[in-house]
Amino acid sequence: MSKLIKSGDNVTWLFYCPGCGQYHGFRVAPDPAHPQAPVWRFNWNLDAPTFTPSLLVHGGTDRRCHLYVREGKIIFLDDCWHELRGHTVDLPEVTL
Repeated sequence: MSKLIKSGDNVTWLFYCPGCGQYHGFRVAPDPAHPQAPVWRFNWNLDAPTFTPSLLVHGGTDRRCHLYVREGKIIFLDDCWHELRGHTVDLPEVTL
């Protein structure tokens, strides 16, 4: 199985974040409707993905998930709100 799934727009990839308990996404091509939206570099390896730069997800004013994905591992940074901050874990397989 893959560790990423492609969203319906064909330029956003999703992965499951065990720290937040939800899916996060990153874009690999510009969005004409939102030309200022960020775009990530991606190695196109669905089993051991790497994308850069880091991903910062806000869930309101009190929730924050900041991470890197490198060679199929999630590296949670110390400014995450959840218990996995500062830890590195394997990227889970997608089970949609």
